[in-house]
Parts: sequence; structure tokens; C-alpha cells
Amino acid sequence: MSIRARDVNGSLTRQSLLVAATTLAVDSLGFFLSDASHPLTAWHWIVFAGVVVVDAGLATAPRLSGVVAVAQAVVALAGAALLPGHEPLLQLNSAGMLVSAYRAGAWLDLAPALASLACLAAGIAGGQILRAGDHRSGGTLLGVLGNALLPWLVGRYTTARRAYIADLEQRAERERLEARQAMAEAIAQERSSMARDLHDVISHHVSAIGVHAGVARLRAAATPDGVDLADSLTAVETSSRAAMADLRRLLDFLHGAPGEEDSQPGLDNLTELLDTVRAVGLKARVTVHGIPPRLPESLDIAAYRVVQEMLTNALRHGAGDTADVELRYGPSTLTVTTTNPVPAGTRARPDSPQRGLQGIRSRAAMFAGSVAHGPAPDGSTWTTTVTFPLDRPDLLDRPDSLEPS
Repeated sequence: MSIRARDVNGSLTRQSLLVAATTLAVDSLGFFLSDASHPLTAWHWIVFAGVVVVDAGLATAPRLSGVVAVAQAVVALAGAALLPGHEPLLQLNSAGMLVSAYRAGAWLDLAPALASLACLAAGIAGGQILRAGDHRSGGTLLGVLGNALLPWLVGRYTTARRAYIADLEQRAERERLEARQAMAEAIAQERSSMARDLHDVISHHVSAIGVHAGVARLRAAATPDGVDLADSLTAVETSSRAAMADLRRLLDFLHGAPGEEDSQPGLDNLTELLDTVRAVGLKARVTVHGIPPRLPESLDIAAYRVVQEMLTNALRHGAGDTADVELRYGPSTLTVTTTNPVPAGTRARPDSPQRGLQGIRSRAAMFAGSVAHGPAPDGSTWTTTVTFPLDRPDLLDRPDSLEPS
């Protein structure tokens, strides 16, 4: 049983005890205050004991509401029969009868609820008929209507209202779940559509670039002066193949069926990455400080992508043909730093989108990492530094870090 269910049950128990105690107090005061002209006999105490017992029954479980209602009717009849000529109240246990009628209407199914109502009506009518001098049909009918039927109907109405509200809440919850599911399906369909569009618009063109570059490389290699051209075309061919591999991973992800994790490059693949950028004229160097630990797959991929983005920025915005990459492994951090020369007087514009730096910050944020970037004081070089914490096990296995970007 949940904590919320225990709290609700405890509250209902306390409320039922309070109702029973209040009902007993009302019936007791009415019993003793209305018949002060007659001395109390043994029969008075017997009847009063019955009132105490049946009113205490109002604190029992709701499923016993029918039993309590029958007991209330029996006490009303017995009191009228055992105390002839005395009129302690219109009903000895009028408050108990009212509450019993309400409970029977509110908690019981229709058949037992109707049976309980019939018993209460018989108890009220029989009590008034047995009491000396009270044979008025109008008064009996009024007592049945006011002390039995009316609270019983209020109980039935309360139950129907609770059921209606519960049905509305369930319907609203179903609608929320259906809307959430429809949104998820729409997102999945949109991702699939994006994958098809990417495939149609990009993959064929990239494939064509790779094919033509391969043909041109073969032709250039056959000519005496085509060595440099062959190297450049080799770089184009290699880059196009790498782009196709990344594009396939992106398409798999958008289709909701990502490839195996070992197909994603990590820091162990930096050699191939450096060969690629060197082929296009950037002399990249890597320096490693410290002992590389075994990194989680997700962090290894994110660090590789950060280095890839840093080198891409150096190619696009750098001035010169060098870039220095430094990997520094500390006791609890991994720091990746790239330094490259920039054109003199170059400044980052505030309105520049800086999408490369945004991608680096996004990947670092997945692992609670920090990013620092900016030119050197003399403005000759640009440095980008990303620090990943290695002491956060809750952040190191992040499947969302495998998402291509």
C-alpha cells in the first residue's frame, strides 16, 4: 500500500470516529434531556446501551453500513416497545438514523442500499406507531421522508458525484496520455521524414563526390605531374567517405535504430582524424599528458567530437597551417585544449552565431563540463579549452551523448 493510500485511509478512519462520537453525543443529550419528568428505570439504561452500541457502529468500515442501518432500526423499535408512554425523543437514536441512512446510500450498492432504506423506514414508522398516542399517518410519513429517505438520497447523490468526478479525471488522464503518445508518434514520423530528406538531398551528392574523386585520383596517379593532385583528391575521397559514415549514423538515429556503439569514433581514432585534416593542409599535432584511463563510451565519443569540432574551427577560421591539440588527464578531470594561429586583428563578433563553439558547449554540458575560449593577449593565437569531470558517475553513462550533432 502506498503512502498516499495509507494517508487517505487514516483520514477516513479519523473522520468516521469523529462522526460516531458526535452522533453518540447528540443522541445521549436528547435521550436524557427530553424525559426529565420520568425517573430512569432499568429499561432506560438497556435502551441507552443499545443506542451507544449502534452509534459506535458508525465508526466501522463502510461495507458494514447495511448492518449498522438494520441495528439502528432495531434499537428504534425496541426503544418504542420497552418504553411505552415515555417520549424521550421522536426517535431515540434520531441522529444515528440520519447518519446510517446517509452511509447506506453513499457506500452500498443499489440492492443492499434499498434494503437498508426499507429497514430504516420500518424502524422509524414502527417506532412512532408503537409509541403511545402517536398514530398520525402524516407524522409517520414525515419521519420516514425526513429521517430516512432524504439522507439516503443525499448519500446516493454524493456517490454519483464522486464517481462522475473520478470519471472526468480518468478521462482527462487518458486524453493527456493519448496526446503525449500522439506527440511522440508525430515526432517519430517527423524524424523519419527528416531521415528520408537527408538521404535524398545529401547522401546521393556526397556519394557522387566520393565516386568522382576516386576516378579523378586514379587518372591523376597515372600522369607524371599528378601526385599533388592525387593527394588532394585522396583527401576529398576520404572526407566524403567519413561524411557518409557519419550521415548513416545520423540516419539510423533519426529512424530510431541507432547503430552499434563501437561504430562511433573515440579518442583512439584521433590518428585517422589527424590524417584527414593533414591531408587538407592543416598540420595538427597531439600531445598527451598523464595516463589515459578507460573512459566510458559516451564520454570517449563526446571528447572525440569536441576535438573534431576544434580542428574544424581551426581550418575555417585559423590563419596558418598548424593546430596543437593537448589532452591532459588529471586525477578527476580530462582537459582538451586546442591552439591555432588567427589572422591579426581578428575578433569574435557578438552577433556571430559561433555554431562550432555552441556544439562544443552543448557536448560539454552533457557531462557537466566547462568551456573556455578566446584569443591570446597578443591576438596571435586562439585557444579553446574543454574540461570534463571524471568523478561524476551519474553523468558518465549518457546515452544521449551518442546522438549525432
